[in-house]
Amino acid sequence: MGKSLLFVTGTRADFGKLEPLALAARDAGFDVTFFVTGMHMIEKYGLTKIEVHRTQGVKVAEFLNQGPADGQDIILAKTVMGFSEFVKDTKPDLVVVHGDRIEALACALVCATNYIRSAHIEGGEVSGTIDEIFRHCNTKLSATHFVSSEGAAKRVQVLGEPFESVHVIGSPELDFHAGPSGVHIDEVKAYYDIAFQDYGICIFHPVTSEVTSMGKQAKALFGSLRASNRPFVLIAPNNDPASDQIFDVINRLDPKQFRLIPSMRFAHFSELMKNASVMIGNSSAGVREAPFLGLASMDIGTRQTNRASAPSLRAAQADDAPAIAAFLADEWGVAYPRHTDFGQGRAAQRFVDIISDPYFWTISLQKEFRDF
Repeated sequence: MGKSLLFVTGTRADFGKLEPLALAARDAGFDVTFFVTGMHMIEKYGLTKIEVHRTQGVKVAEFLNQGPADGQDIILAKTVMGFSEFVKDTKPDLVVVHGDRIEALACALVCATNYIRSAHIEGGEVSGTIDEIFRHCNTKLSATHFVSSEGAAKRVQVLGEPFESVHVIGSPELDFHAGPSGVHIDEVKAYYDIAFQDYGICIFHPVTSEVTSMGKQAKALFGSLRASNRPFVLIAPNNDPASDQIFDVINRLDPKQFRLIPSMRFAHFSELMKNASVMIGNSSAGVREAPFLGLASMDIGTRQTNRASAPSLRAAQADDAPAIAAFLADEWGVAYPRHTDFGQGRAAQRFVDIISDPYFWTISLQKEFRDF
């Protein structure tokens, strides 16, 4: 092929979505590099750059884009400067960004201002927070769009993007969940020192537009989980503003009931989900991967508002103790049929088929608004 693809990853979560696409592109003969930044570089969050370096047959470049006290605007500025220097030297044929993180926004901006071909993964989705604003900005900055559903495709087109630049491939992380994880749940429990026989999973991230109330929300949510007397594996929150408020609450929980893990290898996390009794919190995994796996889940608060619906999915505010208690009592261990609104687990092959078509590389980088 001879084409070079540069995948931008800032978190453990977006790497799980980008990795299937990158591996499929690598196997199809493309030259693949990961630009690793953001949470990946921070020891507090598991130093997950190590996971990216384990990927065979790809190049990895690191960039530290933030200090402990940096706000999102400063992180944006630092990433723009660092990524601009990097692409000036490497000249990728295609930059692939994902979702709604500040790193993706910075890199999409660099691509747009330098007329570098870019592709946005999972645009056109809604959540109701500033993340949604970043996501739609990335859509407008990117040349092409690989979306997870027909609904997302319509929203991207409503934003003025031409039909021929929008491709429905499904959610890439479902490719991995669709098959065996490659590890046994006993190995996962041993590796992460999880003593529970059965367990729920909780992931609760800060909401950037609600920083003043995140501690209160965390206290209410984890209070309800504690009152249930059921065991939970907690995955640490991301590094958005107010994460320290959530950590303050988590750090006071009883380790006999709650096992906190900073980060997990994707195969291990997939197996953990496949054997969980429920999932609760505000991670996209609860509204997308959990329904795909038939795992009962409850979405807490506003972070994923209106993003998805499924028979296995419930929603509540963090302080709605009766609703959370009822969910844990009624849905613990209940299995649902696989929900496929976000794809069948074949996104990577669809992605490679599209970028292998010579037409893909002829789409003009001079964008014009297309009325829907």
